[in-house]
Amino acid sequence: MTAALQLPSLLDEKQDWTVDDLASLPKDLRYELIDGRLVLPSPTGFHQILGVELVLALRPGCPSGYAPVPDLSLSVDRSNELRPDVVVIPESALRRSPVPIDNALLALEIVSPSSRARDMKSKVVAYAAAGVQSYWVVNPEDVDGIVLTEFRPGVDGAYDVVTSTNKLFTTEVPYSVVIDLPALTRLRNRVSGD
Repeated sequence: MTAALQLPSLLDEKQDWTVDDLASLPKDLRYELIDGRLVLPSPTGFHQILGVELVLALRPGCPSGYAPVPDLSLSVDRSNELRPDVVVIPESALRRSPVPIDNALLALEIVSPSSRARDMKSKVVAYAAAGVQSYWVVNPEDVDGIVLTEFRPGVDGAYDVVTSTNKLFTTEVPYSVVIDLPALTRLRNRVSGD
């Protein structure tokens, strides 16, 4: 029996996963480990297009020696191996996966209907606890347009929402970035036929 055929029974049997258990998974499987729960994401085509657009928007001001990368695993601890849709990491870490989370300058998640609670709750806690200084969540499904929510550590170390907008997003943290959310919304509407 192939690994792909064994995977559903393996998932049904296992409740609490650790990073050590991930070695038993097929090498080409996309997964995240969040608080000991194995998650198998299945992004839509627009989700992936949006990820590429965001990588391109993050490139121009990216600090020397860093690169925005789509879909790369970050090792956090024994119960968490996160896989942000986009992460900005040192170029020296590009040849390995997972990358230690303390190398991440920025983590960005694109919300899907099945990931909203994880992206806005579990991952907010995990990224803040790991010391990631900038965490952004992009919601492509908002009726008023694509919304970007920016989180940064507050005085207690937990994240605070700094910005939530569907307008032109500009920031200097962690570096100079401009994201044209109205243009991305027009792309979304064109792709969806709205």
